[in-house]
Amino acid sequence: MPSSTHDVAHLQPETRPSPLQSALLAPCESAGIAHGFFTRHGGVSTGIYAGLNIGLGSNDNPAHVHENRARVAGWFGGEEADLVTVHQVHSPNVVTVTEPFGSQRPQVDAMVTDRPGLILGALAADCGPILFADPVNRIIGAAHAGWKGALTGVLENTIKAMIALGAARTSIVATLGPSISAKAYEVGPEFVERFLAHDTAYQQFFTPSTKPGHSMFDLPGFTVKRLTDAGIAADMLGLCTYGDPEQFFSYRRTTHASEPDYGRQISAIMLQGPRV
Repeated sequence: MPSSTHDVAHLQPETRPSPLQSALLAPCESAGIAHGFFTRHGGVSTGIYAGLNIGLGSNDNPAHVHENRARVAGWFGGEEADLVTVHQVHSPNVVTVTEPFGSQRPQVDAMVTDRPGLILGALAADCGPILFADPVNRIIGAAHAGWKGALTGVLENTIKAMIALGAARTSIVATLGPSISAKAYEVGPEFVERFLAHDTAYQQFFTPSTKPGHSMFDLPGFTVKRLTDAGIAADMLGLCTYGDPEQFFSYRRTTHASEPDYGRQISAIMLQGPRV
């Protein structure tokens, strides 16, 4: 774990954020790129938000959310102000980050940067968080991709934005973090038709549901296929947010339980080095 300037040493081990790691991204650490797919463990939120809820848009106690965000930043050795997140709107749009946004977060779904010290974070609670790195040219990215963003190009646009900063397609690697799996993602016929209108080959990501006329959608498989079709190396953690309430928040699980709101976990990546 990177050294931390944020005071997390006083926390009990079980209350410290301890993110999951990607085997594909881990070698990038030698190039000074740190990453983590954070679970809901290690935070101060309570009730339906219990744990490390990062969602500024949730109805959680704002003080708890800010403390949780500070803990994530602390894991990277930074402060809360170094943690950059956007107002995610299920779009294909990407922003190049040169400094923290402050209170005015752009309405986009992906970010890229070549600036050390900025922690790029993608929030999710069933949608796919994807972390990108080019360890050769030291360019990173983070994207939030639900079905709409993945279908309309947020992944490809993130890669293009990285290349515009100096990345090489052949050097970029990406990992999809915890997201809803096919066994938990039932969709109606109009959903399937929307995908097949783009490409009939997308039928491979749908399997029949036990409910007549419905299908189970493999969002993780679709996401990784779009990434590899774009010419980069990509994999997934293969962890389902819906089926693991102990580790992950889930929008769909919350909806099925008729709960009033839900937490969001974060996946984040940073170029190590002093802020410039």
